[in-house]
Order: sequence, then C-alpha cells, then structure tokens
Amino acid sequence: MVVLKVTLLEGRPMEKKRELVRRLTEAAARHLKEPQEEIRIILYEVRRDQWTAGGVLFSDKEGG
Repeated sequence: MVVLKVTLLEGRPMEKKRELVRRLTEAAARHLKEPQEEIRIILYEVRRDQWTAGGVLFSDKEGG
C-alpha cells in the first residue's frame, strides 16, 4: 500500500480535486508498479488564515 499526503489551500472546486487524485493515483501506480487500488491519497486543506508565505498570511494578501 502507498499513502500520498497532499496539503493545499482550501477552496478548490471538487472537480479539480477529483482530477488531482486521479492523476496522482495513475502516476504513483505507474512509477511504483503498484495496482491503483493500493494507492491511498489524503488531502489536507488549510484555511488561508493558517498558511503564510514571506511572513504574510494568505488571507491578508491581495485577493486573499
């Protein structure tokens, strides 16, 4: 079994997340020679007020 953990900012549409996990599953299965059924993916979504870059909260950035 393979477990991939992905951390991303919250707010992406469900269809984008579906496409992401589909592609990650396919790539991991191909590269690791594992069946797709053995690939697990955990999505961790972080609020914009809990993620920073350069000492600035993403929620405080323009358009945040």
